[in-house]
Amino acid sequence: MPEESANTSGLGRRTLLRLSAAGGAGAALAAAQTWAAPLLAQRGLLSPDGAFGATSTALSDNLFYIEKYPTSPLIISPFSDPLPIPKALAPVPKSVFSAWRNPPGPGPGQQNSLRNEQHQVWPSQFGEPDPIVYKIDVLLRQHAFTTSQVLPIDGDGEPTVSFDANRRKYPAGTKRTLPLSTIYGFNGTFPGPMINAEYRRPVLVRFENHLDENPLNLDRQDFGSPDLSFLTHLHNGHTAPESDGNPHYSMVAGPRHPGFRPGMFVDNLYLNRPAGNDEREKQSFFWFHDHTMDHTGSNVYKGMVGLYPIYDTTNGMDMGDETRGLRLPGVRTNNANGSFDVKYDIPLAFYDCRLDDGVTIHKDIHDVQGEFPNAKNPAEHPEWWGKTFYKHFPNHGFVGDIFTVNGTASPVLEVKRRKYRFRFLDASVSRIYEFKLMSSAKGPKSSASLGYQGDELEGQYRIEDGQQCMQFTQIAADGGLLPLPLKRDSFELWPAKRREVVVDFTRYQDGTPTTKGDVVYLTNVMKMPNGRMWSNSSRFSPDPKYKVPVLKFVIGDTAPDNSQVPPKLRDLPPLPSNWQSMLDNRMIFEVKRGSAGGETEWLINGKPFDPNNVLASLKNRAGRTPLAQQKKGSFNLWELKNGGGGWVHPFHLHMEEHRTVMRNGRDVSRAVDPGHPDDASREDLAALDPGESVIIYRGFRDFVGPYVAHCHNLAHEDHAMMFGWSITP
Repeated sequence: MPEESANTSGLGRRTLLRLSAAGGAGAALAAAQTWAAPLLAQRGLLSPDGAFGATSTALSDNLFYIEKYPTSPLIISPFSDPLPIPKALAPVPKSVFSAWRNPPGPGPGQQNSLRNEQHQVWPSQFGEPDPIVYKIDVLLRQHAFTTSQVLPIDGDGEPTVSFDANRRKYPAGTKRTLPLSTIYGFNGTFPGPMINAEYRRPVLVRFENHLDENPLNLDRQDFGSPDLSFLTHLHNGHTAPESDGNPHYSMVAGPRHPGFRPGMFVDNLYLNRPAGNDEREKQSFFWFHDHTMDHTGSNVYKGMVGLYPIYDTTNGMDMGDETRGLRLPGVRTNNANGSFDVKYDIPLAFYDCRLDDGVTIHKDIHDVQGEFPNAKNPAEHPEWWGKTFYKHFPNHGFVGDIFTVNGTASPVLEVKRRKYRFRFLDASVSRIYEFKLMSSAKGPKSSASLGYQGDELEGQYRIEDGQQCMQFTQIAADGGLLPLPLKRDSFELWPAKRREVVVDFTRYQDGTPTTKGDVVYLTNVMKMPNGRMWSNSSRFSPDPKYKVPVLKFVIGDTAPDNSQVPPKLRDLPPLPSNWQSMLDNRMIFEVKRGSAGGETEWLINGKPFDPNNVLASLKNRAGRTPLAQQKKGSFNLWELKNGGGGWVHPFHLHMEEHRTVMRNGRDVSRAVDPGHPDDASREDLAALDPGESVIIYRGFRDFVGPYVAHCHNLAHEDHAMMFGWSITP
């Protein structure tokens, strides 16, 4: 990547590819009006956006990329690897970090290794202690998704050839052990470390870039930020912009580059203080991930994911101790190293991947400028057989065909006969899940053995006889604890969203007690063949045979259980009684696919992300097009519109959570849309079905400076579906 040209505007590569792709877009539209029209009309996509989407895939093969994906080898023994349960990271002792060459602190130049930034606020300004310090290195390492042997199969589900690192070919039917995949990992693991945090106890994390170091002589393949930069975002921490890890700030004020390059460090300060110092604004589950401009998707897919549960110790409300406060499931152990772990409180990070088959041609739009010259693309890569495969610029977004939990494919967890708290996170690039708890008499059967082919192989296994056997009790969403617990037969999990549930493993939903040895499957029932949207789900043309087991629970012995699900959790901050009077002056942002294609495929208000400027709203009912600037301490209504074309968009706004007050022109502040029950909670990500619009109410408190908002389908974000906004003094 030509780094210097990207430094000035961040759009050097995009500009070139936008101009190059314009002709392809015109050809796509022309084709749509001829041979493609009947098919498009049948699918409800006969529009400029839908036409381009349906025809550009075929045309792209002759332009810049090939819309073709490998079929991952079949895992022969699923549900044999134990679910990894992360342990809390230990903080760095003061005696150690105070001796660092550049110790963290509140002074000028102490925010990063470039010595050009200062923390906007320091905890002492609020009368709170200095932060607990953690150190996380960004490392080039390896990861195993399964210990099971695999059988290489093709798109028809039939055995096929495979290869090794020396390009040696193995005949069809040969069982293999997967090679380790190359990752970029926080502290070299996937997922990365878990920081168990607490409100009123600030945390400072020093992220240090060592991606240039390659002690294992690993092949980096052809994805991940080409200049090895990183930028860490605590999603959705209430954080000052210099610690937020957002590209808007990075490009205009921080390193003035898409990210921090090798040898650099940045001290991200997480105050663990609720917005506006309002107890009702407390959250319960963050995660941190890479946010490098143009390469967020590839870096997250390459492994840069970490977990950050946050507990509320005020009056013992939610501190991981089921004998106090709300008494949610959790048995806390305070460790001698300053960390703490909570038993029966388990984070579950979901991530889908696709493994190389050695014969699929790598032809990616990012090869136009030779970002990965060592790959010599377009080319087949038999030497990468069995390792993670990624396309930077897939037409529909990127979905995998192997589903993993905490970095392990098809794991198993033995649970005690008691209640558990599970914290769900969708860390996938594009995939949306819908989960149910199911029993199965016959157990999992491979999709290939059942005769499925192509996209129907995604997930690898099915329990076609699966029946719902338990319910979830949802206790939290993106914005923390709900006002009241919510019984759910199933729930959707969109990219970057979090959901927290309690599951009682002592009995089934009909009241029958469980017994030791019983098996329950966490099952995905949403079929999503590509990143555009689902084809089948509970609320949209359910497929009774698409029941993909993702995690196997085996019931064990009875264990003490002092937990409960209380009738009330946490009050919501109130909406102003006159919020409807703000509608005329709301800001309006429309997310829509651009007709030009290329690197500016995905736009907001018709414009690609410009790191040097904030975006202007579309014209509102007051006839104004205000800039996306808000006064510190203000509140406002923003409208987010899905411009159509048959796409869904998980839209994320940094810095504060919002309340959805209207969906599709209907007031949902009192009675929510049945398809989006989480509109009743606080969220940091708006789920936009095709053609939908939402109006949200949110605040802009405590800090000033630039932030971003973007689609969290990371293929969309990386191709310009992001805009800058700011808080002014």
